[in-house]
Amino acid sequence: MAVIKINNDLERIGDQVVNIAQRIQRVAKRPVAPYLFDYSVMTDKAETMLRMSLDSLVNQDIDLAIKVLQLDDEVDKIKDEAYDRIKQAMADGVTEDIGYMINLLLISRHLERLADHATNIAEEVVYMIEGEIVRHGRLG
Repeated sequence: MAVIKINNDLERIGDQVVNIAQRIQRVAKRPVAPYLFDYSVMTDKAETMLRMSLDSLVNQDIDLAIKVLQLDDEVDKIKDEAYDRIKQAMADGVTEDIGYMINLLLISRHLERLADHATNIAEEVVYMIEGEIVRHGRLG
């Protein structure tokens, strides 16, 4: 059952990647705005989480799965920072670039969802190994 659930998360990750690519195509057509958020750290963390969650599955490595769970809060924090920065730009009256800013906001949301799916995979690995459901609470 866990592998079936993991397969579903992998499908959703693919959906998020498509959404990110579509938003980037739109953003790339515009000149760089002064409030542009640097997504490289968020992207690296989400990619690392995905790689680690899959490695934890293949190697049945609970320690690696737990590291993924710990990284999720970091990605959430970066998404919140992007949101605050874009919201501030909108509050400052930068109205000509609202569509651009919405796309930037959606990129951060899609990256955060990708990281959430990597977390789901790690949670399933913990369940497979320990028989403990950690979805609503971290291992203590």
